[in-house]
Amino acid sequence: MSTLTGTGVLFRLALRRERLRVPLWTLAFAATTAGAAAATADLYPSQRELTVLAEAVNAVPALVAFYGRIYDPTSLGAAAVLKLTGFGAALVALLLITTVVRHTRAEEESGRLDLLGSGVLGRHAPLAAALAVTVVAGLAVGVLTAGGLVVSGLPLAGSVALGAGWMTTGWAFGGIAAVIAQLCRSARLATGITGGVLGLAYLVRAIGDSGPEWLSWLSPVGWAQQIRPFAGERWWVVALPLAFATVLVLVAVRLSDRRDLGAGLLADRAGPAHAGCGLRSIGGLLWRLNRTGLLAWTAVYLVLGLVIGNLAGGIGKFLDNPRAERLILALGGEKALSDAFFALELGIAGVVVSVYAISALTHLHTEEEALRVEPLLASSVSRTRLLTGYLLLAIAGSVVPLLAAGVGAGLASGLQTGNPGAEIGRLTAAALVQLPAVWVLAGLACALFGLFPRRLGLAWVVLAAVVVVGEFGVLFGVPQLVLDLSPFTHLPSLPGSTAGMTSIPWLVLTTCALLAAGMAGFRRRDIAA
Repeated sequence: MSTLTGTGVLFRLALRRERLRVPLWTLAFAATTAGAAAATADLYPSQRELTVLAEAVNAVPALVAFYGRIYDPTSLGAAAVLKLTGFGAALVALLLITTVVRHTRAEEESGRLDLLGSGVLGRHAPLAAALAVTVVAGLAVGVLTAGGLVVSGLPLAGSVALGAGWMTTGWAFGGIAAVIAQLCRSARLATGITGGVLGLAYLVRAIGDSGPEWLSWLSPVGWAQQIRPFAGERWWVVALPLAFATVLVLVAVRLSDRRDLGAGLLADRAGPAHAGCGLRSIGGLLWRLNRTGLLAWTAVYLVLGLVIGNLAGGIGKFLDNPRAERLILALGGEKALSDAFFALELGIAGVVVSVYAISALTHLHTEEEALRVEPLLASSVSRTRLLTGYLLLAIAGSVVPLLAAGVGAGLASGLQTGNPGAEIGRLTAAALVQLPAVWVLAGLACALFGLFPRRLGLAWVVLAAVVVVGEFGVLFGVPQLVLDLSPFTHLPSLPGSTAGMTSIPWLVLTTCALLAAGMAGFRRRDIAA
């Protein structure tokens, strides 16, 4: 029997399991890039305005670190994909990381791969199937993204270059995930370590773009930008992530030969001899299991807040012309412009932190499917206590990252204005005002978990729809009735406008109703149903 026997069957099974998640995210990537291209063409119709934008971006180191550099000030495409080239490549990489881990280490951890392996299945078939799905998913993202840019009116060469950069960056991190999946016994640990490598790669790219450029060449995310879409494409750079991914795949195959099924090459660390007081309650157990993730989210949001606060000081440079100056003065000066910038960026931060809130409930569903919930419920832990613990993790835990983002933004902005106390207060409020909308999405996930656990993935579909409609709904002429379906539409635009404060109690009541429905459903349905 060949070591690849059964790869085709596992590949088709993986495609079936990904029939919803990967296509939706792929369409979201394509729609986002196409919408950004169309919006940029409307905002900067003249060559002079494009040049002013490029010079303003390249003159602010914090902006260059966050988004990258515009290599061709005269290119509409280069300006259109400024926010997307590096950041989009990182998001594609995250999608493919979770895909690889889901079909390798997670299958081993759940015991399903052990059952499949008892039949006619080669040793390398699961890894080969997972990598094949990753290749197909990356190719779909690259092709549809390039197609969306071409439809938006951008040049074919630059569109293909951006799609190729995203695709190959995703493949590179898919290779990293394949290697790390051979080292760890836990799918969560494998995802966390690979995600940390992704964050480190983005940080190295940021330092290189705003400082010594050679550092950018050490990061797969930096390679996606060094292809330079719409700025004199450098096609030879595509070979770097391809070669990198190929080497990692070979390493992953080699490592898989050196371990037992279900085991990792990294030795498990011995735990304490006694459980301690913290593990004698369901709350202590959940904190022990999830504290690393929460601390990581908090650290990332603190850094994000510091970056946003630094960027706001030079936001006026984006509209550095007489007409824009008159417009800014009419709107209340640069302070009004910076407040609008803070409201926009913190609003995006609120949408992203919904990922944390939803994932807390999906983790409980994963534990239920892995049959680890039944032993807990066989003890003195009730269903209500168990779900309440996860709800506290989602509801209260989502407060901490946004609080860190508000404090970081206020501190950075306050150091520039000379009044850090006031800035911390008002920007922390602007960050925390996103919470009611985050809680609505968490409540939706809870209701789906309690009533329709097999449809819990719809929570991610709703989140993707909120992102797309929120970013491009107005641009695409989506009716206001549809826009109002997003809970984030009803939030006040703090700092600045307080309109919409009356909607907050209604969002909280909606959250309570969804949580109550989820709790009632979980108490009545069968476990692992």
